[in-house]
Amino acid sequence: MTGRPHALMVLLAAVLLVVVGACSSPKPDLTLDLLHGDWRGIPGVAPGGEGLQVTATARRIVEQDGAGGQPNPPLNLAGTHLVVGRDFSLSASFARVTADATWALYDRPPVIADEFRVEPAGLRLTLEGGELKVAVFDGTQKKDVTQPVPVREEHATVTDPTAPLTVRRSGDTLTVSSGAETLSSLPLANVFTSGQLWLGFSSDAGTFEVTALTAAAPEGAGLHTSTAASADVRQSADGLQAMAAAKHPGFLVGAAVALGPLTGDEDYAREFVGNFGALTPENAMKPQFLSPRQGVYTFEEADAILAIAQAKGMAVHGHTIAFTEAMPRWMQELPSGSGVERQASAAALLDYISSVTAHFKGRLASLDVVNEPFDANQGTGMQPNIWYRVFGPGYPAVVSKAVYSADPDVKQFINENGADVPGRRQDALLKLALDTNAQGGHIDGVGLQAHVYDLATDAISAGALARTLKRFDDAGLHVRISENDVTDGQGTEAQANQYATVLAGCLRSPACVSYTTWGVDDRYDWWIADDGSLQQGHDHLFNEGKATPAYDAMRRALGG
Repeated sequence: MTGRPHALMVLLAAVLLVVVGACSSPKPDLTLDLLHGDWRGIPGVAPGGEGLQVTATARRIVEQDGAGGQPNPPLNLAGTHLVVGRDFSLSASFARVTADATWALYDRPPVIADEFRVEPAGLRLTLEGGELKVAVFDGTQKKDVTQPVPVREEHATVTDPTAPLTVRRSGDTLTVSSGAETLSSLPLANVFTSGQLWLGFSSDAGTFEVTALTAAAPEGAGLHTSTAASADVRQSADGLQAMAAAKHPGFLVGAAVALGPLTGDEDYAREFVGNFGALTPENAMKPQFLSPRQGVYTFEEADAILAIAQAKGMAVHGHTIAFTEAMPRWMQELPSGSGVERQASAAALLDYISSVTAHFKGRLASLDVVNEPFDANQGTGMQPNIWYRVFGPGYPAVVSKAVYSADPDVKQFINENGADVPGRRQDALLKLALDTNAQGGHIDGVGLQAHVYDLATDAISAGALARTLKRFDDAGLHVRISENDVTDGQGTEAQANQYATVLAGCLRSPACVSYTTWGVDDRYDWWIADDGSLQQGHDHLFNEGKATPAYDAMRRALGG
């Protein structure tokens, strides 16, 4: 009998060891397959083959005069991105790389302007042949923002280019490996501190396939995929649009928006969706963003913005077709010296108009068919852009008729700055709109941008605005206040009063069909000073997630 209790005790001890061992062993990493996530909204990337097909897009951002060409590689702004804890790893496998393959990982979307891109903190891995370039950005801006400089750059030889590339954060160290081989070990610095990861793939000159893409983190680290910040936000019952609708049915209060903050910034999404009933894509529908190469179209980001508008029941104003600035290199360099050259260039431009207008047909309430046609120095002569050089001074009618052929229902506008008050520039805008229609065009109205950069020179008085709106009304033209923003350089009270004056004047006129402010939150209000330095403006209705006095003044103008 004495042997049986002993045997039982041995058995119990063995069971206890198994249980303790199971409890004390490290938990396995949580692994997510990202390859089959939502990649529909990223230019140059499409599901196909074994995974994702990546094609070079040549996306670049030019300066106002057409010079430069800052690379603008795409990120998956509208689809799958990650929320991560402290430690994580990401792995990707490439195949059939014909030239180069770049994988970008950022901790927030870049700020995209029409003339530059502000590079966020993150990491870019570029595989070319058997060499891997590792570039680390910490989000700080050097003097020339258009030439972002990594804080660290390394080059490594890759034995097997098809082996998985892995980026791993462990504590304060960032490592990059190919298969089992560690290629780089870096101090973390200020990279990947936001708790989010935004991914992108691109190529400068070729194509490749992403055949595997996974994310892993310790169990309990909070790793998961996330949807757009705007996904669950709804219009506020006491927001600006709701207030406008209550007293002025059919009147639209809108804002210019960018996809990055709309999907990646909860404050921005709440401010915009909660208050506005219409949107204008700030840059995503300009030619350099839609057609970086002749005959090649990258509609994905514009489509993503329009999909958000549709989901929220918002009207969309398209911006823009013919424009001197924001043109891709191929469009700028179209020949116009001879009749034969102008004929060929005209065919290319008309193909662009028909392709773009047909693509967005039925989704736009209105469209700037011509943007800023006059002298950039506030004169009245037309800018000698490619549209002017190919079609002559009557190019607005050519553009208008081509748009109408592709979409007869979209309302057409000519949009201009500096014409908000009576004067020679306003005279020229009115004449251009009427002449365009006399030549067979279909212009419904004009956009008055109402940029107030300096209240000493740009202020718009109630009386001047009333006379302006009556003048266009008498001519049978509608008016959009299309890009209103106001400096706080003379104080927030003066800023607020100017905002309210413009909105109130628009509301009082039967000709003024909508009001749009050019931006949402000062967090994304950046410009480049004459010395090349990056400066932040304070021109919008919100600042760092909080309403400004200008927002309160707008509410009062709407009767709140």
